[in-house]
Amino acid sequence: MNEEIQQIINDQIQAELQSAYDYLAMSAFFEEQSLEGFAHWMKKQWEEETEHAMKFYRHLLARNGHVELKSLKQPSVSFNSPLDVFRKALAQEQKITIFIHDMYERAVGDKDYALQQLLLWFIEEQVEEEDAARSIIDQLEMIGDSRSGLFLLDKELKQR
Repeated sequence: MNEEIQQIINDQIQAELQSAYDYLAMSAFFEEQSLEGFAHWMKKQWEEETEHAMKFYRHLLARNGHVELKSLKQPSVSFNSPLDVFRKALAQEQKITIFIHDMYERAVGDKDYALQQLLLWFIEEQVEEEDAARSIIDQLEMIGDSRSGLFLLDKELKQR
């Protein structure tokens, strides 16, 4: 594995961990609003993003690479509404998707077949991640200001 690919993978570990940290902040926001289902959904995202970082971490180590853990930024803690939170979550997932696609292009250019194989899983995962966030955004937009609708969606999200 060349040095640049190793650096890109380390950057992706940082991006996944940052995303996890951001989801944890979103979960805390929902807990403070007594929206336990929304908080639960965000905690599941936190777990998934941590697992994603660990996939890259293990990939580096399996290929005799060096893991370089980078600093995380303090996550945003001010949100206007559940809809605002999910719009930010979708934007975050779209950013990760761009990173994954860029990394895949690089892996193809470098004929790094092992990394390409790993990234194919991530490409499919990002489709699911964006779709899930978009679906909840659509539901929140339909609900509008309905507190009973928010209550029902909260109960549904708790089942995840």
